[in-house]
Amino acid sequence: MRKWVSIGLLVAAIALIVVVLRFFAVTPSKIDQSQNRVLPVPLNISRATQQLHATLNVADMHADSLLWKRNLLERSDRGHIDVPRLIEGQYALQVFSSVTKSPEGQNYNSNGSDTDTVRALAFIDLQPPRTWSSLLERSLWHAEKLQGFADGSGGRLRLIRTPEDIEHLLVDRQGGAKGVGGMLSIEGLHDLEGKLANLDVLYAAGFRMAGFTHFFDNDVAGSMHGLDKGGLTTLGRQVVRRMEALGMVVDLAHSSHATVAEVLAMSRRPVVYSHGGVQSTCRANRNLTDDEVKGIAKTGGVIGIGYWQGAVCSTAPKDVAKAIAHVRDLVGIDYVGLGSDFDGATTTGFDASQVVAVTQALLNIGFSEEDVRKVMGGNVLRVLREGIVPS
Repeated sequence: MRKWVSIGLLVAAIALIVVVLRFFAVTPSKIDQSQNRVLPVPLNISRATQQLHATLNVADMHADSLLWKRNLLERSDRGHIDVPRLIEGQYALQVFSSVTKSPEGQNYNSNGSDTDTVRALAFIDLQPPRTWSSLLERSLWHAEKLQGFADGSGGRLRLIRTPEDIEHLLVDRQGGAKGVGGMLSIEGLHDLEGKLANLDVLYAAGFRMAGFTHFFDNDVAGSMHGLDKGGLTTLGRQVVRRMEALGMVVDLAHSSHATVAEVLAMSRRPVVYSHGGVQSTCRANRNLTDDEVKGIAKTGGVIGIGYWQGAVCSTAPKDVAKAIAHVRDLVGIDYVGLGSDFDGATTTGFDASQVVAVTQALLNIGFSEEDVRKVMGGNVLRVLREGIVPS
């Protein structure tokens, strides 16, 4: 009897191990696939548009691809971005954001900071244990991931840390190279863990852009989606000055109206709004007012228009173009670009390989070839080259 009991326990233990292994092998991809979806929309790309797009240097200011357990060097059947799709889409540069904390029940109106869904994701993805409890370590892990992808890419993915990196990339692309630049950003400076000195740690790891908040208020600033929606804290004002000195681009995406106003009043360098929309074409509370668009343009910065429902009130390329046209008409063509929010738990009508859809939509409403080049990458590349120079 004891023998059979022992055998039964062994079988049960093996079965449990198999279940656990299967959970960790399958669950990350299922979560990714459910969160980052493409529901295809009609694209209707002309041959002339394809020929023009093939000459572009596309630049996008925001994607959350590093959050997911996906090999970005291999073409995937889930999500929106990987290096093969970026190359197919004629990308010169993609900004990869580090998302370190997100509240349960995340919404655009009001969220507290007392829950953390990214912690569970870090555990399920079998990330290093140091990331399970530290927001700073989660960002440093994202930097390590991007470095690893670059090291294994055979030159297809290059890390961007200096203006010279951008210049070399563009020269090589002009010569026929297919490399894509990857630059690190931060979505919410709660990863400072309350310490200004950690900004230097993140800079040393390669981060060259940072947004103050994500979906909740933190000890740097108020979020558009937080409980209080206040402005900059004392630490936040110190962060603005330190970012300008280091050569880190200030990103106002997700910031409260009070934070936006305070940052614009004290900024000495171009600031960006990396991803979202404008309230004049899509009345969502996360989108910019016309006065805020004017304020960002006044700094010499750029507004990145996204491709999902919350940004442009649809997933159709024509509505992306409509928002871009509004910014152009309000402040000029030099202050608008792309901010997809690909892989940001968003549903879009196309992925990175099909971003030619935006080029077509712009041409459809009368944008010139020169203006298309600015919107699809030129403006973003200009601001990044200027913004990542230390003071």
